[in-house]
Formats: sequence, structure tokens, C-alpha cells
Amino acid sequence: MNSNKVILISVDGMRPDGFLACGNPYIENMMALAYYTLDGKTVLPSVTLPCHMSLFHSVTPQRHGITTNLYLPMARPINGLFEQLKNAGKFCAMYYGWDPLRDVARPASLKFAEHINAYTEESSDTALTDSALSRIHKSKPDFVFLYMVETDEKGGHDSGWMTGEYLRRISLAVDNIKRVIAECSDEYTIVVTADHGGHDRTHGTDMPEDTTIPMFYFGKEFEAGKRFSGGSILDIAPTIAKIMGVAPADEWEGASVI
Repeated sequence: MNSNKVILISVDGMRPDGFLACGNPYIENMMALAYYTLDGKTVLPSVTLPCHMSLFHSVTPQRHGITTNLYLPMARPINGLFEQLKNAGKFCAMYYGWDPLRDVARPASLKFAEHINAYTEESSDTALTDSALSRIHKSKPDFVFLYMVETDEKGGHDSGWMTGEYLRRISLAVDNIKRVIAECSDEYTIVVTADHGGHDRTHGTDMPEDTTIPMFYFGKEFEAGKRFSGGSILDIAPTIAKIMGVAPADEWEGASVI
């Protein structure tokens, strides 16, 4: 079983068609370098905290019980990706721009964590990328989660999905992804996803605009430039666990893509 280091990047609210339309020239590089899908599926409700709980715990909201952006302890707790990695002796770090996301990891499972509010910086996404890269170069953590929220907050909710500002925020996120790939791809497998999409100035429904997400896998385990069809947000934690040589939790419902 492999035992590699992984960086997971979540770009909140990034629709696949928004990714394609953002105008950043690096999107062509991403599709040429990655094993990817542009029609993956998230869970319902297509809301940030439920989707990320499903991403990290590989079960639907009906199982983990988080159906709004308010965290409640699970009635039947299961380990998420952070806990499985911690139990295997892995060193984890998390950088995030929306405070409620802290609950995707139990505190003891993180060696380093940093939160920067999206409205206290011109670009919290860029500031968090700076911090994550600094920690990666200094400490070489086994797993790093970098969460960028401006696409959702400043792009989608403030301006509207598929507006010029929304597309600009996606392009800025792609610039940060480019930096991570350029600086870390020799040592890390890199996974890029979104939690959900959006329409008008909201999300949470079963509309395709809300539930369709892109997923990109960069690394020697994957065939570069190969597009696959479908895929689920539930598959990300099992895939990362397999890359890192760590057993999935018994309750996980997704399947590794490798």
C-alpha cells in the first residue's frame, strides 16, 4: 500500500461551468495534469458544512446528522479522515476561511490549524495559501487541508453565481492552486474539489447547478489528462486514505477512485 503525502484543496461553491468560464489560462494545465471529472456529485442538502462533513466522513448527511451549517455532535460517532490519519501516526494541518468548518476535525487530530475570516483580508484565500505553503515548506505535514471560501461568500452569495465577480474569485482560487501545484507536486499528491455549486445567490437544492462539482487528482497514482465521468464527494476520503496507506473507517460508504 502507498504511503504518500496529500494536500486537499476545497474551493467553496465552485461550479464546473464556472471553472471553465473563469478565463484563467491555468485551467487548461489543470485538465492536462489531472485525472478529473467535471460532473461529480455532492450530497443533499448541498450546503457547506453538511457537504464537508460528508467529504471527510464518507457518509451522507442522513448518516452523520449535519443537515445545516450548525454543527451538532453525531448520535453515532464515526471517525473522519483526520481521525483515521491521526490514529495512524500522521501529522495533519488545516487552513480555512470560514470558522464553522473547524468541526470537520476533532481538535486533537490536528497538529496545526489557522483560520482567517474572509472579510478581514482582501483575499483570505491567498493569505491562507501563503500560510499553508509556509507550513508545508517548514514542517512537511503528511496531510494538509486548504479551504478557500471567497468563491462562495464574496462571489456567489454577495454577487451571484456565474456573475463576473464570482468568476473572478474562481480565477483567484485557480491562481492559488497553481502555486500549490508548482511548489508541492514533487512531494505531495494534490486533490482539488468543490463542496457544492450554486445558482442566483444561493444553494442547497437538488438542482444540477447546486449539486454538480469538479474533482481533480494530481499525482503519480493517476493518469494525467484523463477525464472520468461521475464520481462522488464521498469517494475523496477513501481515495486519500488509500494514497496515504491508511485504512478507511468501517462506516465509510464511498470508494477509492484508484
